[in-house]
Amino acid sequence: MSNLKDLRDRIASVKATQKITQAMKMVAASKLRRAQSDLDVARSYAQRMDTVIKNISSFADDDRRFPELFVGTGRDQIHLLVIATSEKGLCGSFNSSIAKLARHRARELLDLGKEVKILCIGSKGVELLKSEFHLIMMPPINFSEVKGITYEKASDISNKVLSMFHASQFDVATLFYSKFHSVISQIPTARNIIPSRSIGQEDDSLVFSRNYDYEPDQLDVLNQLLPCYLVVQIFRVLLENAASEQGARMSAMDHAASNAGEMIDQLTLTFNRQRQAQITKELIEIISGAEAL
Repeated sequence: MSNLKDLRDRIASVKATQKITQAMKMVAASKLRRAQSDLDVARSYAQRMDTVIKNISSFADDDRRFPELFVGTGRDQIHLLVIATSEKGLCGSFNSSIAKLARHRARELLDLGKEVKILCIGSKGVELLKSEFHLIMMPPINFSEVKGITYEKASDISNKVLSMFHASQFDVATLFYSKFHSVISQIPTARNIIPSRSIGQEDDSLVFSRNYDYEPDQLDVLNQLLPCYLVVQIFRVLLENAASEQGARMSAMDHAASNAGEMIDQLTLTFNRQRQAQITKELIEIISGAEAL
């Protein structure tokens, strides 16, 4: 049984931890508001690009006229899995949920005899997957907490993926991330980015119209838009992850602070009981000594 000094020290330690978790919760809440604001704008822009590209592609009735970036290479042998996670932990199951979904897809593809390459955005994805897939993992892309998420960073990632595609290093690219729904709900998601033929299929609210005239030819416009569209989608995914990370961290720190409070109550109760028992024991010894005289 712990003595009173040990219990007192432990209570002080848990109280200090609780202060840290409460502070982290407040910081995450502040960052979440900014991330949600940026995400709302990015979502609207990405959805409009979905609509435009879907409208343009609906004009052509011959798949052979579409660029490879849209319809693919015609092969399905080499798969690139782009896994977006965070640089820091203490955010609950945010990173592990994304890694679990990517791990399941990688195993499925390998069991089918496909070749798989893994590109991680964020250091936590590397930590979670390197023990099993280190032989097929590419050098990761890391973020600076100071600079944060920028369109330029998304453009760099897009250029890297596009250069690999044009060099025939993969046939299909899938992006894994966490879609932000609410503070307590982040949904691990796999989104096909190359080929881009599935544009707009996951959003039933998109309204497509063919009442447009394009100059130059609509497929020339499509060729120009697809690389930009890839950057926008990657940028949106990074913002989805940023909001999901802060929401998960806010929820995790709230639970941690609550658990610390319960532990403090239990330790305080144990401390008071032991102190009372010690005082009672000392009183009994004094009374027994007095009676012996």
